[in-house]
Amino acid sequence: MTRVIFISADGERRQEVDAPAGSILLEIAQAAGQPLEGTCEGQMACSTCHVIVDADDFARLPGASEDEEDMLDLAAAATRTSRLSCQIVLDAALDSLTVRIPSESYNMQGM
Repeated sequence: MTRVIFISADGERRQEVDAPAGSILLEIAQAAGQPLEGTCEGQMACSTCHVIVDADDFARLPGASEDEEDMLDLAAAATRTSRLSCQIVLDAALDSLTVRIPSESYNMQGM
């Protein structure tokens, strides 16, 4: 199991969730009631699953693909540690991964 820590956009709420290895962060977030749309269902055609990874954890993630980087360029409130949660596969190396939910998002599909 991999523990993920979600921090609300306002920093007021913290939720810890255990996820099986191989899980996709977006799916774990949605199952835990986090406000991530994932409108394109992981196809990297939107940025509604954008999260901000804790700076201390960011280096533990595999690098983002060029397609992911392109979508992050369109994400609202993106930072240098932003990632698309649909592209993060959880494993033991990511135990205690901490992510913040952004304060806003843009749905590039217009839905």
